[in-house]
Amino acid sequence: MARWLNLEGKGALVIGAGGLGGASARSLARQGMATVVVDRDAAALERLVGDSPAEGGELLGVVADISTPEACRDAVAEAVAMVGEPRAFVHAVGRNDRRPVLELGDDDWQSILTLNLSTAWWLGQEVGRRMVAAGEGRMVFVSSVSALLAHAHHAPYAATKGGINQMMRVMAREWAPHGITVNAVGPGYVETDLTRAYLDRDGHREELESLVPARRLGVPAEVADAVTFLLSDRAAFITGQCLYVDGGRTLV
Repeated sequence: MARWLNLEGKGALVIGAGGLGGASARSLARQGMATVVVDRDAAALERLVGDSPAEGGELLGVVADISTPEACRDAVAEAVAMVGEPRAFVHAVGRNDRRPVLELGDDDWQSILTLNLSTAWWLGQEVGRRMVAAGEGRMVFVSSVSALLAHAHHAPYAATKGGINQMMRVMAREWAPHGITVNAVGPGYVETDLTRAYLDRDGHREELESLVPARRLGVPAEVADAVTFLLSDRAAFITGQCLYVDGGRTLV
């Protein structure tokens, strides 16, 4: 395989074995990267590693609950022990709770904030510290069109995705002199194992498709392609940007 992105033989750390994280990990492995994926779901990691490309870099799993700063730092250290200092980092974990603002409690807010945004901060800071010391690196955070659009029943989720966009912009500004790029991808409506049950009931699929100028939902591989490009040498002069992969959703 001609690997024109120049990722072969380098180490990658991907947080999240689910739809977008798993697709990104497989894409990086196909490009020849030694890729470590962190997730608390051992079964999901086993499926992902078992589905690794026949040709390409190694795809390895680490089972970890990253809900504390210490656990995040430990997970990074374990990945470094496996494949060396990461040249590429992807944060692709998060969840939504589709309820109105007035129906959400304090614990609902805090749990979404911790998973979606705090883990991005803790992991990004630890990986960034290592990349600054090495003088190189690429980072991509999975954001969302919800960072821009005021969807009903998305308040904590939207807040965290908007936070990710601003956090990565500041990281990009501070670390650019050290040879590091920090970007985000903002998926639109993408069908994954996590979203399929929601899409298949009450006409949600048809409703969302009607809002997208492309008149269809995205697939994880389309987001993974954008992630892979932003982690490559071809994107060396792109930093502090959110690339929306949304079929035109943010245009309307």
